[in-house]
Amino acid sequence: MALITAAILQALNTGVRKNFQDGQASMRDTVFHTEVATMVPSTTASNTYGWLGDFPRLREWVGDRVVKDIKEHGYTIENLLFEATLGIARTQIEDDQFGHYAPIATSMGQEATQHPDVLINELIADGFTALCYDGQPFFDTDHPVAPNPDGTGVATTVSNMVAGAGAPWYLLDTRKALRPFIFQERTRPELEMKFNPATSDAVFDKDLYQWGIRYRCAVGFGFWQMARASKAALTDANYEAGRTAMRQVKGDGGRPLGIVPNILLVPPTLESAARAIVETQFLAGGGSNPNFNTARVVVNPWAE
Repeated sequence: MALITAAILQALNTGVRKNFQDGQASMRDTVFHTEVATMVPSTTASNTYGWLGDFPRLREWVGDRVVKDIKEHGYTIENLLFEATLGIARTQIEDDQFGHYAPIATSMGQEATQHPDVLINELIADGFTALCYDGQPFFDTDHPVAPNPDGTGVATTVSNMVAGAGAPWYLLDTRKALRPFIFQERTRPELEMKFNPATSDAVFDKDLYQWGIRYRCAVGFGFWQMARASKAALTDANYEAGRTAMRQVKGDGGRPLGIVPNILLVPPTLESAARAIVETQFLAGGGSNPNFNTARVVVNPWAE
């Protein structure tokens, strides 16, 4: 049985931390939230986003500037606190039986890197009922669009969803600075230790050395115009209809928004269908596929 010394604890902590960091690094190239969400740093308990209903276009400068009174929507995303804890029994350290905890520490690092994916997946799934900046569900048939550039006048309604009984799939325009979804990060995942017998209740009361992850972040919706959801079957015809509908969306005052969907986001069950639509260069009859390379397939592994 080994005597637990400060040097042993320090070596153990170094190992756990390295396992955690290795786990984080191993997942960075596999996450999908970086493909569909705008990454926004946060320095306070919450971020309030002043969404603009519309924005003045460039015009020829003749005379004084024309300053437009732009409608602003308030939308606040509050940061949440997440945690996970690893405990190693003191007796296992004394008996040199802590090596098998390395995969657990690595897994914790992987979970920390994938956690934004989980949150974005939940956000997207809730998008049919959760409200966005205009007071409507993010995926909805009744988004208001005003006839005047300043957001005034009797609004008409625009849809960015298709109802159905199938698994939902999504068209997204992620080319611009603001993407359809927001991942807001207050702190990066932090690994903290608690194993000083002189100060740790866990060591004194439970004979347990502990490491904990602490992570503050949140997710929210961007512009609904940049996304379209469909629960209809994923077919060539429905894909083409969805692209056409998105490209016809206009802002307040009838201004074209220049939307071009470039991401086809699907659950694993629709991956084959999605790739057949946009990654097959030639049709079965030999003609060219008009949908070839019109979007990139991104698979959400968390979607059901």
